[in-house]
Amino acid sequence: MMPSVKGIHHVAVSVPSLEKAREFYRDILGLKEVSCSEWQLGNAFIDEIVGLRDSSGRTAMYRAQNAYIEVFEYRTPAQSASQDPRRPVNEYGYTHFGIQVEDIQSVYQRLLAAGLTFHTPPLDTGPSSASNDRPGLAATYGRDFFGNVFELLEINEGGGVPPL
Repeated sequence: MMPSVKGIHHVAVSVPSLEKAREFYRDILGLKEVSCSEWQLGNAFIDEIVGLRDSSGRTAMYRAQNAYIEVFEYRTPAQSASQDPRRPVNEYGYTHFGIQVEDIQSVYQRLLAAGLTFHTPPLDTGPSSASNDRPGLAATYGRDFFGNVFELLEINEGGGVPPL
């Protein structure tokens, strides 16, 4: 018998500032910070796992209702200065993670007030909208303080996406 996958435990993202990430994930989104740690140069165990040489940095884990978001701030090796914080989501690599919310308009307004940017205001694909292939769903893509893309998603009955 093949071992089964239990589910998605976490999504991880690398950022240049753990403090600024904490402001977004904990203070603005309201996720619970469940751990925070750091590792120094010479930690062969971590270097082997992450596939880097002479790494050091900090990490924090934030818990949502059903999964975790792990945030890394690498001190070494130095990150490439050529990273484009506006990288289009169709490029190879991490595209986004979805955050299910109860009231997308109020969360959207709170994030706007905190200085975050969005590709568009939340779009509702309800029965009266032109795009009704997924009725009962409202969504938008935003970017955290570092340009990482996240999706706000409000799923109502018949939304075409299984709710949490």
